[in-house]
This record gives sequence, C-alpha cells and structure tokens, in this order.
Amino acid sequence: MPETLLPNIVEFIKNIDPFDKMSNQQLESLSRCINIEYLSQGDKIQMKTHRSLFIIRSGAIEQRQSNGMLRSKLEAEDMFGFSFLDPDLAENQCYEAIALQNTLIYTISHQKLNIFLAENPEYKNYFAVQVQTRMQKALDIAWKPKSKGLFIKKVADIACNHVVKVESDQTIQQVAAAMRINHQSSSAIVIEQDKMVGIITDRDMTERVVACGLDLQLPITTVMSHQPYTIQADELVLQAMSMMIDQSVSHLPVMRNGEVIAVLTTSDLVQNHRMHAIFLIKKIQNAESVEELASYQLERQAIFEALVEGAVPVAVVTRVMAMLMDAYTKRLIEIGLQFYGEAPCEFSWLVAGSHARNEIHMLSDQDSALVFSDSATESDRVYFQQLAAYVCNGLGQCGYPLCSGKFMAANQKWCQPVSNWKSYYKKWASNPEYQSLMNITVFLELRSVYGSQALASKLQHCLYKEVQANREFLLILTNETITTSPPLGIFNKLVVEKSGKHASTLNIKKYALNLLIDLARIYSLSSDYSESEIDNSTEGRFTYAYQQGLMSKDLYLNTIGALQFITSFRLKHQVKQLNKGIQPDNHIDPNEFSSFERKHLKDAFKIISDLQDAAKVRHGTR
Repeated sequence: MPETLLPNIVEFIKNIDPFDKMSNQQLESLSRCINIEYLSQGDKIQMKTHRSLFIIRSGAIEQRQSNGMLRSKLEAEDMFGFSFLDPDLAENQCYEAIALQNTLIYTISHQKLNIFLAENPEYKNYFAVQVQTRMQKALDIAWKPKSKGLFIKKVADIACNHVVKVESDQTIQQVAAAMRINHQSSSAIVIEQDKMVGIITDRDMTERVVACGLDLQLPITTVMSHQPYTIQADELVLQAMSMMIDQSVSHLPVMRNGEVIAVLTTSDLVQNHRMHAIFLIKKIQNAESVEELASYQLERQAIFEALVEGAVPVAVVTRVMAMLMDAYTKRLIEIGLQFYGEAPCEFSWLVAGSHARNEIHMLSDQDSALVFSDSATESDRVYFQQLAAYVCNGLGQCGYPLCSGKFMAANQKWCQPVSNWKSYYKKWASNPEYQSLMNITVFLELRSVYGSQALASKLQHCLYKEVQANREFLLILTNETITTSPPLGIFNKLVVEKSGKHASTLNIKKYALNLLIDLARIYSLSSDYSESEIDNSTEGRFTYAYQQGLMSKDLYLNTIGALQFITSFRLKHQVKQLNKGIQPDNHIDPNEFSSFERKHLKDAFKIISDLQDAAKVRHGTR
C-alpha cells in the first residue's frame, strides 16, 4: 500500500467501532495491514475462499446464502468476515458477498489481524467470531460495573452479617438488652432447637411492647413475628427489594444452607440513590387520592432516567418500573374499594402484556382484565365495571395511557366471571383468526396484582390447556411472526416507514422487539409448561426454551444479547426524548445512529432473522 494513502485510511477507520477505541499507534499499525479492493456492480466474493475481514469504504454489499436467501445488506462503515476467523466454523459458511453498486473495500487478512490481536488482546472480543461475544462486549461498555449499583449485587454483599440470635425462652427484656449490647442492632433472630422460629425488630418492640404496656418478663415468642419471610444469600438485591415492598417488611433474614447468616434491612438498601424507587412506592402506598398519586409522575420519570442513564441492566430497569406500576394499580384499587364499598364476591385484578412480563418503560400503556366469581349477580357485575373504570381512568391520570385497543378491565368485555373467560380461551385457541389471535396474544401473559390468586391460577391453567390442545394455534402464530422481517441493514438510508408522521424512521418496537416477544411465546408454548413454572418475561421464556433443549446454546446466547441490546437502545432513545421535552416514541432516525449503534443493531437484526428461520423449521409453516 502506498504510504501516501495511509493518512486517508487512518482518518476513515478511526471513526468506526471498535477502531475508535484504539490509540493512534495501534490505528497506524493496523492500517498498514490494509489492502484496497474495488468491486464493480455485480462482482462477487466467495467468502469461503477469501479469508479476510472486510470494511466497506463506499458502496453497498449484499450477502446471500448458498440457497439464495438474503443474509444481510451492508453499506459504508460496515464490516463482515468475522465467522471465517475460526477455521472450524468457516467450513460451514457458504455465503457470498455481491456488490450492489460500485464498491470500495478495505481488507485485512485474518493472519495479520490475528497477529495484531495477539499483540493487543484487549480488542480480541470486538472481533470475536461468535456474535454473542461481540454483543456482550457492547453491553459491557454500556453497563459499567460502578454504575450497576446495588441492583446487580447479591443480597449477601450488602446485608449486615452481624446477626443477634436469641433463644425462644428468653424474655422480652433479655432480648431488648441483647439488641442494645450488640451495637444497637435493629433486630434479633429467635432460635429454637437451632432453627429460626421468628424475628423481632426495634419497631416491634415499640408497637407491640411499649405502646401496649406489656410485661417485659413475658417470653419473646409472645411478640415476635413467627416464620418470617426470608431470602437466599445469592439472590439479587432486586428480588429482596421486591419482596420487602410486596410484604411490607423492613427486615429480611438472609439464608444459606438453612442457616441465618445476615439480616437485610431497608437502611442497607437506601445507601444507593437509585433505591429512591422504594420511597416512591411507599408514597404511593400512603396516597389518599388519585390527584395525589398523579402528582408523583415526575418522580417516576426521574427514576426511569436515573436507571437508564446509570447504565443499569435493562431487565432491572423494566422490573423496577413494573413494580411502580403495580404499586399505582394496587393503591387505586384500594381507594376504589373505599369509595364503592367492599367487593361483593371474590375477584382478581389481572395485568397483561408488558406489565405482566415486568417489561414496563415510559411508553407502556395499560393492559388489564378483571375476573370474578361465577356466583356474581347482575348488580355485582355493575359494581366491578364501576371499579374497573375508576382504576383504569385513575391510571390514565397517573401517566399510564389507556390502551388504544381497549384491552382493559374498564372494557366490559374484559371484566367477566371465570366461566366467560374460559369460554373466551376455548374459542380463541380453536379458531385463531386475526382478531382471536390478537386477543389471545394480549392475554397470553397474565399476572394477578390484587385479589384472589386462586382465580388467576384457574384462568392461567385454562389458557395454557386450551392453547396446547390446539396446536394449529402455534402454527398460525408462527406464520404471523415470520411474515414481518427485521431490517437486515439500515441500507443506503432505506428505512421501514416510508410515509406518514414517522416517515424516514425505524420503528424499533414493530420490527425488532415485538418479533422477539412473539418468538419467545412460540418457543415457550411449544413446550408443555404452565406459566407459573417460569419467569414469564421475554428473557425468562427464552431461557426456559433453552433449558428444555428447544434452542442451541449459540442461538440462545445470540438471542439474549440481541434482546438486551435492542431494549437498551430503545430505553436510551426514550430518555433522550424526555430530556428534550419530547413525548417518547419508538421511531428512531437512522441518521442519528453512531457507528457503534448501527453496527450492533445490524448484528441484532441478523440474529432475529436467524431465530425466525429456526422457528419456521421447528414449527413448520403452511
């Protein structure tokens, strides 16, 4: 390569991920290894015999499998040829690259690239053969360890391991003295025959002993909390936080091998500002009116922005936001019950869709249903319809939009007794036309947030029984899912939306996330599981499918990487819009993509396409 071309090459690649992370010396060293090739329109590269990493300087390339199927479309700054870095994998790669127009390409032979990576191993994963390794590297950059805070830590990492243990036959006074002597401990674990039988906290001492004027010589068992909730030492702090909020407890004994090794308290949690979510949930629980609840919208938005900007893993962000929506829903139901009076019969408030999957973000609307006992009278039905309208309208005032498809408990159709819901499921599963398919996919995820869990379980069991008894449903769902293809390349400014309000943008929800959600449903439904057995999030369903042998390890890891990256990308897009005072949406302008974002989005779209192909083969199509 002529020396005069070197500055031009360096200037071009230094703006491309991952070259933009290299020092000037490393860039120059690698640039000296580059060869320049020119392809005329229609020229082909047989990848199996051309072992190089390719960087497109200008023009466009189309990759096609040996059977003619489109693999990807690439443009300036895109790279390809990763899979041929591994000689074993290269044997199974038979695609060819075709120039769609006159194209200038930079090439680095694998031999020279491997020498460079041996000398600079910190860049090895950026050029990894496996897509999931490159994708994870991208996530590692976004999720800096210091920013993850308490959310990714284990309970044992932050819980106080100084545990005060007392015997069950000790008096209240003896236990209080033990708590004071032991560094003013706020709790004591009550033991009987080497097993925990209860817990007593300083608050219990105040409310149950001092306030009631109890005799201090009574045994501690008369005032302790029996069989307290516990958590395992290796659980995430997020699970502990959720349990403490749901069960309204301030102290959680931490267990390992059946023994209490620590106690987690709310004071342990609030050391990190992102745990502000705990305080907001507490405010929500104590709110006295819809207006007061609505006044917390800005706090909710601030928590979302802090979590996303703090680079907390996306599954944690959406789970925390779901916990907040749960709290709003529960409190509105409680206020509604105060206004309309006690419920006339057993009922359960169900959430569906993204709320049921714990995948809430700032664009999430309401998906809900209300199921009640078959013993309900006509007046009981009117009562529940009024309650449902009150709660749904209240959520709307609190910043959770009403569902445009009216899949809400406020719609009389979705406020029905158990027997009617069972009839719905039977009809939908056996006749999965378009509207039935839409109905059942909305309600494929159900979670009770208030009321009878037994009613919710009955409904859930019926749903999966009907779906699994009608395998035609799975076939039609698969067909519907594979008809929408992800954009395999943001190619020559070609975007999915060609007209209307969002022209020249990419709908990241429609052409990426919705496909992953539907594919997760397909894989989970193809195994005989009940929804209660697994985490019903999209990631949880893919994990279950992999554990059941329905997905290869590579396909599973690639899929999880794509899901996490695309979700992260979407959440950051929402935060950018919020910071600009714009109503968040799912429409992204490709002109705003950085080299880093475009590269990894294309990897993710390719993974979705591979997953669609795998689903087509596994489940068959008509």
